[in-house]
Amino acid sequence: MPVIECDVADARERLREAGIEPTAGNTDHEQWRVTDGDATAIAYEGKVVVQGNDAERLVGLLREGGGRAYVYFDGACRGNPGPAAVGYAVVTGDGIVADGGERVGRMTNNRAEYEALIRALEVATAHGFDTLELRGDSQLVVKQVRGEWETNDPDLRERRVRVRELLSGVEWRIEHVPREINERADKLANDAFDAPR
Repeated sequence: MPVIECDVADARERLREAGIEPTAGNTDHEQWRVTDGDATAIAYEGKVVVQGNDAERLVGLLREGGGRAYVYFDGACRGNPGPAAVGYAVVTGDGIVADGGERVGRMTNNRAEYEALIRALEVATAHGFDTLELRGDSQLVVKQVRGEWETNDPDLRERRVRVRELLSGVEWRIEHVPREINERADKLANDAFDAPR
């Protein structure tokens, strides 16, 4: 349950600008509350408490923004093409901000790597970071996103365009790392295969 220390009046304005209208609190201590999907944010004096599932968007809107994050991503397939899953971790100097893994259907390994990067960027940008250090163990994705290699496959080209859209407006760098450095994202992707449906 994230607790975000902030100016609650400014946070309320950021929510309104994003199209989420706060309502009155349920108690004398609650200044306001909002619901976005399965997540709820409740404002108290000097802080907002976020509860529920899929809270990344609310947390990102409530934070005052900025800062650097390291984004690790990995896609995995059982067969190529085959059933696929993705894993990601968004990390700052304070620790893990968000991580996750999920099955993403049937696709090639390269597409799964792109899907992992897209999921990770959606979470990182929702948190409002303005500098992203991206790290993955897919040399193809890293070099294509940098523009060093052509993207001839239309399916991958579409995903590269989506990645670049998510990166617009932030300072970023993408780096190829060995699997050992990308261990958490790799584990989350593989755990998603074993999770009950």
